[in-house]
Amino acid sequence: MLKVTNLKKEFQSGEQKVLAVNDISFSVPNGVFSTIIGKSGSGKSTLLSLLGALDRPTSGSIDVEGKDITRLSDSKLIAYRRDRIGFIFQNYNLIPNLSALENVMLPMEFSGLPKKSRRERAEKLLGEVGITPDKFLRRPGKLSGGEQQRVAIARALANKPKLILADEPTGNLDSATGRIIIDLLKNLALKEDTTIIAVTHDHGIAKEAKLNFHLKDGKLID
Repeated sequence: MLKVTNLKKEFQSGEQKVLAVNDISFSVPNGVFSTIIGKSGSGKSTLLSLLGALDRPTSGSIDVEGKDITRLSDSKLIAYRRDRIGFIFQNYNLIPNLSALENVMLPMEFSGLPKKSRRERAEKLLGEVGITPDKFLRRPGKLSGGEQQRVAIARALANKPKLILADEPTGNLDSATGRIIIDLLKNLALKEDTTIIAVTHDHGIAKEAKLNFHLKDGKLID
């Protein structure tokens, strides 16, 4: 369960203070695929950074599985972000000189998992997202955009996170491949019992989500 309460993020712009995130509260249960939708400048990116523990809020709390991540020390926050939060990006952000398998194994290496266990889980996850074994050892440049995003999803799941944040996950994909990726995320949310939030401006993605949160000028609107 993700629970956000009275979240605010304030920036100084010249002599003015700007509330990029303005007193936001919402919750998302485990196993649910949801979206945060809004136009450019609505505060989506700032909210994503806060939820992903990449930035700290001015006030408010972000509770993930009973832990308020806004109160963690910097060192604990780094470990928590590594082990309990997964990220999926529009541009995939795969390491180009590593194979698909190695890209998925990498987060588990940072977590100290033995190599055999890393490989077994990486192979399992790649299979779950629809990457066939003949492509496990291919580097990202030898994979299609849809295949690269599948690898990125498998990598996000590597450390069994309780929260996955997807930033415009279909932005670089054609509409048919994008629909496949969204269906995959919906099914994985249930299968892995994790909370998946896609940040997007695409209302087509929002229609596929169980919960939608509309953001405008830093505030949630109905």
